[in-house]
Amino acid sequence: MALSCPVDLDVAKLREEIESIYARVAADPSGDFHFHRGADYAANLLGYDRAELAKLPTETTSSFAGVGNPFVAGKPATGATVVDIGSGAGTDALLAAGYVGSTGRVIGVDPTDAMLEKARAAADQVGAKHAEFRKGSAEALPVDSGTIDLVISNGVINLAPDKLPVFAEILRVLKPGGRLQLTDIIMASELSEKSRRDIDLWTG
Repeated sequence: MALSCPVDLDVAKLREEIESIYARVAADPSGDFHFHRGADYAANLLGYDRAELAKLPTETTSSFAGVGNPFVAGKPATGATVVDIGSGAGTDALLAAGYVGSTGRVIGVDPTDAMLEKARAAADQVGAKHAEFRKGSAEALPVDSGTIDLVISNGVINLAPDKLPVFAEILRVLKPGGRLQLTDIIMASELSEKSRRDIDLWTG
């Protein structure tokens, strides 16, 4: 698996395109996209608990666009501090907030203003005062070093042009003995150079 994009790929354009797509998902999740979205998809195909999803605002779960369920590997403990990399509209972060309880803390990190706005509104709506959402990237997390019990991420690290800084940041913010629960897209074989230079393929 390639850990970085081709050196001649326009990374700025790639980031711009990714943010544009997910801003559209925030604004109109029923639009025409090449990936699945929504609570039914999360429950039927990814194994999320439908009753837990139903406790969240539909505006949040309708914009869910994950590729797996990071909580299959275990739910965070009561009182834990969790970071969600690429928190989007807040589905995974708010579920985590329910698991850790009011003595815990959840920090969602996302680069897309429209998604952050939806996530913050949802946290207010469900009374999750211990969940906050910060603007930032996976390569430069706005989180103090050694403060996190659990990092989760759902279908986001594949979008990073260079994976090594992402994993370096994860290691930096985790406490000793902390955990990473990651769901993402992987390829069974190496992509062609033509495919790796296709920004449209990177943005999904």
